[in-house]
Amino acid sequence: MSSFSRILRRHLGLFFYGLLSIATIAIWSSLNVHYPAIAQPEDLEIVAEFSAEHPPGNLAITPEGRLIMSQHQFYGAPLRVVEVLEDGSVIPFPNQAWSSKPNENGVGLHTVLGLRSDQEGIVWLLDRSAGEGEPGKLVGWDTENDELDRVIYLPRPIIADSPFLNDLAVDLEHNAIYITDTASGDDSALIVVDLYTGFSRRVLEGDVSTRPENIPLIVDERVINVGGEPARIGVNPITIDPDNQWVYYGPMSGRSLYRIATEDLLDESLGAEELSSRVERYGDKPICDGITIDGAGNVYLTSITDNAIGVVDETGEYRTLYQDDELLSWTDGMAFSPDNYVYVTVSQLQNSPPLNNGENDFQPPFYLVRFPALASGEVGR
Repeated sequence: MSSFSRILRRHLGLFFYGLLSIATIAIWSSLNVHYPAIAQPEDLEIVAEFSAEHPPGNLAITPEGRLIMSQHQFYGAPLRVVEVLEDGSVIPFPNQAWSSKPNENGVGLHTVLGLRSDQEGIVWLLDRSAGEGEPGKLVGWDTENDELDRVIYLPRPIIADSPFLNDLAVDLEHNAIYITDTASGDDSALIVVDLYTGFSRRVLEGDVSTRPENIPLIVDERVINVGGEPARIGVNPITIDPDNQWVYYGPMSGRSLYRIATEDLLDESLGAEELSSRVERYGDKPICDGITIDGAGNVYLTSITDNAIGVVDETGEYRTLYQDDELLSWTDGMAFSPDNYVYVTVSQLQNSPPLNNGENDFQPPFYLVRFPALASGEVGR
């Protein structure tokens, strides 16, 4: 157990719709791969601690170093997005109206997980659909001028019948945004958005690179269920390299990290099979929620089942960087800062009501941590 565990020990609550037998858990746990840590624990810093009112989701960091964080709606947070200030306190982002439930004029957000800042200081907020038949949307907020840049709606059939708009990567070189729609699993897909026109396309739906594998999601020797069934979650984390040449992604419930060239994703002439043939397996990965990348091809990932943070290098090998059962309890979103740190939110999501038989067993506090990257990168990744 690390020094952080000794200092920050927390007793986590039970979180499942039902308990499995010890024998069954032992068998399923044997399927998980555990990796030794290779970084020093003291390199992992606690940036902020949050109360139950501010459950962290994902993170965006602007070129000026502002920390913008979505609040995870699995905990029913009243604000959708906040800015984390230097003293660790939070304020609504971009303001109270937009960070709240939409009003009669359409100002506001339903549920935001994914958000990213581009190199021009536009923070892109990915708002999930309000319900069946309702569109999702991208909201771009200009942080330099503190004003709305644009709204791009994502209606059916661009989103699935049961959409779960999860994460995104911004590609200003090609004026595009790439989105993961986790959906119900077998219909998981990527969405390609043209920022010039707002035209969007749904691609790689049900592809092996977006569909979940049949592996259990086990945290602290317990199996996570969703709706009474073992969780099998499709494409979720997505990022793009600083040269805007490759998009990296994979199913949350999966052992493979994939990538595809941006020129292929943007080529509207490619049919489904031909586009699928352009996907490459980049390397091994754990069951993960967050992702980012540096300029040397190191892809950083959150490892949910190990309460850890790891990296896949250009050889395709996955290694653990940091592991701590309490401090890193469900590492969630990742973002690169201007000073070459990787920031990570820690959400204890296994203790949230949707994953815990309707009970909220959050053990305070939530954390925002950071560590020095292995190589320089670019803000917004």
